[in-house]
Amino acid sequence: MGLNLINGIPAHILLVHVVVVLVPLTALALILCAALPSVMHRFGLALPVLALVSLISVPLTTHAGEWLERHVDSDPLVRAHTALGDELLPWALALFLVSTAVWWSYRRAAHHAPDSAGSTSAVALPLRLTAAVLSVVIGVGAGVQVYRIGDSGAKAAWHDGYSATAHSDRG
Repeated sequence: MGLNLINGIPAHILLVHVVVVLVPLTALALILCAALPSVMHRFGLALPVLALVSLISVPLTTHAGEWLERHVDSDPLVRAHTALGDELLPWALALFLVSTAVWWSYRRAAHHAPDSAGSTSAVALPLRLTAAVLSVVIGVGAGVQVYRIGDSGAKAAWHDGYSATAHSDRG
């Protein structure tokens, strides 16, 4: 049992907006924090918390989507969308793990270098470069997957639900 309906509306339709906003936002924040110590200094604990909320939102949304799939007509576009949706969780988990590692490494470096004003810059350059590259790969991968899922979902929902020409009685 889970969150399937919200005020009579399938929860997936509402929850998907959380994923569409938070996963790319988390990816962007991770890339910036990994590449720029000043950004990481400002974000602090907010980075892994944002990544955790993103991670939690993914299985909630996919569970609600699987419920919705059982309540609509069987359609290959819906099945394709569902299959793509199941592929987002590993990306969200990777965002969380790398966000937590980046936060922890900068926190650790700041703790060991309390005398410097910009103490997060004390993180070794090879570690920062590795974190930045890994963050870009995971961030771009997560963003692309969110796009692919959203595109397939829009096609599944709207493929024969509109007309390319306006109805004459509606101006």
